[in-house]
Amino acid sequence: MAAGALLTVSPILAQTENEGQGRAIVTLVAKHDGDTPASVSQPDLKLEVGGKKSTVTGWKPLQGSLEMVVLIDSSSRSSLGTQLEEIAHFIQRLPPTARVALAYMENGRAHLTGPLSDERAAVLQGLHLPGGTQGSNGSPYFCLSDLAKNWPSTDQNARREVVMVTDGVDTYQQRYDPDDPYVHAAIDDSVRGGLVIYALYWRNRGPADNQGALTDGGQNFLLQVADATGGKSYWEGFGNPVSFEPFFTDLNRRLNNQYELGFTTQLNGKPQIASLKLKFTAPGEKGDAPQQVMVYREGVNPHP
Repeated sequence: MAAGALLTVSPILAQTENEGQGRAIVTLVAKHDGDTPASVSQPDLKLEVGGKKSTVTGWKPLQGSLEMVVLIDSSSRSSLGTQLEEIAHFIQRLPPTARVALAYMENGRAHLTGPLSDERAAVLQGLHLPGGTQGSNGSPYFCLSDLAKNWPSTDQNARREVVMVTDGVDTYQQRYDPDDPYVHAAIDDSVRGGLVIYALYWRNRGPADNQGALTDGGQNFLLQVADATGGKSYWEGFGNPVSFEPFFTDLNRRLNNQYELGFTTQLNGKPQIASLKLKFTAPGEKGDAPQQVMVYREGVNPHP
């Protein structure tokens, strides 16, 4: 009888031991610009994590608890000054409870001009023209990794979002390679840190940046990072946009239509990064979910 009881209990224990959980930020998107996204409920979702069917355990709109870092490439030319007013306007329009910080890419690090704060005037004191020195950022992906590893907050419930203003060119791997190790490292660090990345393409005007192949490579790298984390990459052809305002308008709309997706799935071993595929089953529903997500055990800090 005792042996029979053990045989009955052990599969249940094994299932619990192999179960992991996670969460992801999903942005609902309208089919047409200016429209309101369709209403989505939990039964409308189908989920695969790591290539396996997984269970949706939570689906709720995200309001408040927003942390935003605007990360500016220090090797950008002085022409970026034409966009500083729009960057300031974007920061001022964020929800009053949002905590914001400015950072500059400098020598492979994300140099914060101050702490995360809901005092807009204090944050904007750090907004200035970048140095414009070619190569002063090291690589934008080094800087993103640094920011992800040293996020200036320990709030585990906050949305962590980043706006990168850069040309996306990896100075150590200038032509596009989908397996660029520095881009993949930045993606992994961002996923571990729970970051959602938005990229605003701004082309540097140095002589090394005038090749079409570099522009194409930088834009594709930025797209990789944004797609992997559930964000979006913005650009306007191969040149600089006349204005960031349409991008910021869309970005604000996205921030107002984000949901937290909770799930359970199979986990063998330590916390790990897994692929994520989310489908909406009802017609008219559309959304952007991260392509990669952290899976961890209950009680484990997902974003140390």
